[in-house]
Amino acid sequence: MKLTAENYYSIEANQEYLSVSQYKDFCGSLGKLACEAEAMAKIRGEWEIRKTTPLLVGSYVDSYFEGTLPKFKQDNPEVFTQKGDLKSNFRKAEEIIERVEKDDFFMLSLSGEKQVIMTAKMFGAKWKVKMDSYLPGKAIVDLKVMSSLRKQHYTKDFGYMDFTQYWGYDLQGAVYQEVVFQNTGHRLPFYIAAVSKEEEPDIEVIQIDNKHLQEKLYEIEQNTQKIIGLKKGLYSPIRCELCDYCKHTKILTKPIHFSELLGEV
Repeated sequence: MKLTAENYYSIEANQEYLSVSQYKDFCGSLGKLACEAEAMAKIRGEWEIRKTTPLLVGSYVDSYFEGTLPKFKQDNPEVFTQKGDLKSNFRKAEEIIERVEKDDFFMLSLSGEKQVIMTAKMFGAKWKVKMDSYLPGKAIVDLKVMSSLRKQHYTKDFGYMDFTQYWGYDLQGAVYQEVVFQNTGHRLPFYIAAVSKEEEPDIEVIQIDNKHLQEKLYEIEQNTQKIIGLKKGLYSPIRCELCDYCKHTKILTKPIHFSELLGEV
């Protein structure tokens, strides 16, 4: 199928194409729990992530800069008053936009072509990407609205790290860069234009270097065949029993021992 802005997130597109968000659903990131069962339920259209206030604040900012606010308002009427103004608990989005628009360099990073869709075949799968700001021959930029840009995130096996690695945005950069390279022959630098939701929004334009992106691309290559098999129904998806989907669909058959409550520590 040919991807458009209208069908990019459709069930049909998600079944035919693999995306970074799908990959992280299946394989997780250092900060995101993987659940094959939830990933397959989302692809089949049986499960959707609930819209939280922080998620909607970020989506409002995204929509503003990509020029799709009318559609956001149509899809999320609960965010607005009857007069069409943002409700009080969502007004941080306007503060973030105001702060970002004061900075010329930040705005320059977002000055590329908006929401550019590209596809490529990698590791036996068809992949799709949708770029926030694509500057042909120059750079790929993704806008991120975070709770904090400086918070240290901890994992048992890897220690402390920044938000880009914790949430797998380096995985995103690796896929975006490779898809653009296959379409254009140019391996462009990948940047994250990041702004925080703090009392005083923090801003940065962050580069993830090519060596790190290539390491992440190799990691993705190792996991892709299993995902292809899951999407084709060759394997039964594994339940994590910790995510909201697994809690919602859990069926008890026997008691557990109290030592099982914490799982593997």
